Amino acid sequence: MFPTFTLRYSKLPAHFFEPFTPVVVEQPALIAFNQTLAETLGFDLSAFDEQQATDWFSGNELPPGAEPVAQAYAGHQFGGFSPRLGDGRAVLLGEVTDRDGRLRDIQLKGAGRTPFSRGGDGRAPLGPVLREYLVSEAMYAMGIPTTRALAAVTTGERVMRRMPEPGAVLTRVASSHIRVGTFQYFGSRHDAEAVKTLADHVIERHYPELAGAGEQDRYLNLLKAIQQRQAELVARWMGVGFIHGVMNTDNTSISGETIDFGPCAFMERFDPKTVFSSIDTNGRYAYVNQPVILQWNMARLAEAMLPLFDSDEQQAIERATEVVQGFSEQYLEAWLGVMRQKLGLLQEEDSDQELIEALQEAMRVGRADFTLTFRQLGECARGEQGDDALLALFEQDADIRAWLPQWRKRLAREDRNGEETARRMQAVNPLYIPRNHQVEQALSAAVEGDFAPFETLREILAHPFDEQPGREAWTLPAAPDEAVFRTFCGT
Repeated sequence: MFPTFTLRYSKLPAHFFEPFTPVVVEQPALIAFNQTLAETLGFDLSAFDEQQATDWFSGNELPPGAEPVAQAYAGHQFGGFSPRLGDGRAVLLGEVTDRDGRLRDIQLKGAGRTPFSRGGDGRAPLGPVLREYLVSEAMYAMGIPTTRALAAVTTGERVMRRMPEPGAVLTRVASSHIRVGTFQYFGSRHDAEAVKTLADHVIERHYPELAGAGEQDRYLNLLKAIQQRQAELVARWMGVGFIHGVMNTDNTSISGETIDFGPCAFMERFDPKTVFSSIDTNGRYAYVNQPVILQWNMARLAEAMLPLFDSDEQQAIERATEVVQGFSEQYLEAWLGVMRQKLGLLQEEDSDQELIEALQEAMRVGRADFTLTFRQLGECARGEQGDDALLALFEQDADIRAWLPQWRKRLAREDRNGEETARRMQAVNPLYIPRNHQVEQALSAAVEGDFAPFETLREILAHPFDEQPGREAWTLPAAPDEAVFRTFCGT
């Protein structure tokens, strides 16, 4: 039933990881299994055995061919550097080649105390496991690069966080789990040979088009390519109002995927300064700061890779600095591309940025719901009959009233049919997102043993752009007594 492992990472030098066998749990039960993803990965579902799957995805039994390891990495956490982090509760079982020929990691999260646990218990509570399952799969359905959830298993044990909670294990799938912090782990140890080995591995796995370049250019181009993917990723986050919450360098994936869904959330009322994470007391990772932090993270990556850019340190610094300074242009281009799509614009005009920023200011002043504003604009593209429903989303509507004619004038220069524009907009502006209060309600019910709300929400979020009759309540922002303003890591 299980696809064949290739074991690429565990064949790297021994100091890249620690061998680790998942710790057996008392009474595992499979509560979610992503059959669509499993088929893509090459699982033989005709031979599916729930008990066998439960044993594999809980860590109680190793799948055939697995050589599990905990990966080593470092990282800046809220600006402070930790030279040794690593997989403190996760284990990489190995890699499989999916049906499309792409290499994919399969990792268990919550698999027990590893050599990198730093005093932690190595376990995961049920709530955060299900949050990551819901949000990562919602991101995938919206077309945003992300790790994915293959399975969730309860352990039959309790873990202690703010209070005793049911334990669980998440099976996570990623293009890889290599992070900025992985490079920092070796860079901070002045292990240039390991940095080069890691860079070569990353090029082979994620950026094979760079393999033919000269050595120094190849590694500088790798930095530029990673930065480009990250710029595009964060632009996509900004386009759906997503706030990651912990953009530490150890949570920044080299592949350009969203990784680690701790205190993440989707903004409802638009406010660029929005923060949800209970531990982000200074707003370091607020919505508006995400592009700035990403550039900061790329600078840390460049520092770790410096020996690869030039044998002369000063030359290496100058070359790396030029790349990192180019992030602003990379991000702006990516963000404008995302926002033009959301507004139904196919052509590029110099005034587009001003138009987009004027809409955001109208949303901020009007305290309008981010998701519903863009969704309703799709209806407004069909004609003015959609305007009343849009205006109803704004507590103060003077600015949006002034903005609408400007947008329509801009659309008119596209010379396209309004119905066609509306369809394009609805294909990129989701109607359903993982709204905080709905996620929390589903998780609270699951902790009490009722998984029906989780299953319903999972099904809804799998089709974020489609009208789903009878499910209109899931499109609505939280009522005042339902609002959730703080989210927690769960580690």
